[in-house]
Amino acid sequence: MITKRQFFLGLLASSLLGGLIVLVGVSFLERNNDDSSDVFGQSTTLTTSLNEIDESPRKYIVPEGINFIKASRAAVPAVVHITNTNSPSGRSGAWSRLLGRRSRVRQSTGSGVIISNDGYIATNYHVVEDADELEVRLDDNRRLPAELIGVDPDTDLALIKVKARALDFVEFGDSDQVEIGEWVLAVGNPFDLNNTVTAGIVSAKARNINLISGVRNQYGIESFIQTDAVVNRGNSGGALVNLDGNLIGINTAIATNTGTFNGYSFAVPSVLVKKVMDDLLEFGEVRRGLLGVQIVDADGRFTDELSGVLVREVTAGGAAEEAGMRGDDVIVGIDERLVRTTSELQEFVARKRPGDKVLVKFKRDGDIKEASLILREKETFVARSPEEIRFTYKIEGAIFADITENIENRLRIDGGVQVVEIGEGAWKEAGIKEGFVITKVGDQDITSLKNFQSLMDTKKRDFYVMGKYPDGEKEYFKIDW
Repeated sequence: MITKRQFFLGLLASSLLGGLIVLVGVSFLERNNDDSSDVFGQSTTLTTSLNEIDESPRKYIVPEGINFIKASRAAVPAVVHITNTNSPSGRSGAWSRLLGRRSRVRQSTGSGVIISNDGYIATNYHVVEDADELEVRLDDNRRLPAELIGVDPDTDLALIKVKARALDFVEFGDSDQVEIGEWVLAVGNPFDLNNTVTAGIVSAKARNINLISGVRNQYGIESFIQTDAVVNRGNSGGALVNLDGNLIGINTAIATNTGTFNGYSFAVPSVLVKKVMDDLLEFGEVRRGLLGVQIVDADGRFTDELSGVLVREVTAGGAAEEAGMRGDDVIVGIDERLVRTTSELQEFVARKRPGDKVLVKFKRDGDIKEASLILREKETFVARSPEEIRFTYKIEGAIFADITENIENRLRIDGGVQVVEIGEGAWKEAGIKEGFVITKVGDQDITSLKNFQSLMDTKKRDFYVMGKYPDGEKEYFKIDW
């Protein structure tokens, strides 16, 4: 049985012991803080000037690895709002006047990135497409008319310019150095909400989502940086920057089933953006070298190789054929760079110009080989003289003629007809360009102009045509009859 006196003595002893423990602990912590002050001082010396919030009465420091303030301050003043105004065409305008309607002017908006202090702005081609007028609103709310310098539908990029000086601009970063898992910021004007910044991480690189490339554009280049930074309508053409505020991509697309952000966004990598901008500024167009190959991913479906790019076919007279490459070769490297997918190969080659030399490393029957190629220019159709064209056939705005023996030999085909002129109508609407050689209509081979004309006379509904362009690239188109 414990007496009251024993109870109070025990309570007193416990209190004294607890106080002693607290004093020892505080002393220990203070000593540790003194010892570690130099270490933290070293780690914050670099970030203090960047991350201290001067506007707040009480300064605080954001850890360097998740600091978005520096990047925002660098990028936001250099991202602009673009308004694209498109007036009705002459034909639709005339119908509107005839019916007593007021012609409707269409407007769309997007974003752009100032890349020089004298007013050059990078954006997406689809932001400025079909524009009759372009207006740029700067971060300080100045509104300026913009001039279209050039476009590149193959990368969905465009270059415009405003007349202004001493503008804030974003420095180009190196998208090749971007790591999966790295923090990035997307800056733009979603839903016309100016100067919006969102953050995310890089979730993949060299991503192809078949947005630009496909049956309508075999020269389309897709090697997107994929992120989970929130991007929506109006962000197109805006900046993707790293934590240093350097441009590593132009935001271009989202993966969505609803029309709004659904988890992933895609940006054209900055190394490719810079090459396209340089070409548009210097030449007014993009000059792109070609390997002269038809390719697919080597992922085990068509070859035993599980990585690399399978050459399905080499273009007659192209760079690859002249260097000794052939179908079933698997490209695994370009200029000492590892190549794992068609997207990577297309991006690496797209950075080059015609006449540039590249070293291609490839596998053939399990052996590693190398070939030095001189990239060729994309061939354009040269109009044929009247002496070369004996008979023509015109239908739905397009004029067709028999192919020459030279074209037949060069494309390795047995007959066909060539589009020698194209105007408004079903053929142009399908995306066909002058120079295209039709070898099949549906499942029927085309042997001559007379054969083609007879077949066209029987057509009552939509159909497909197949063939090749003069550079050997295969295409097929749906003709809406």
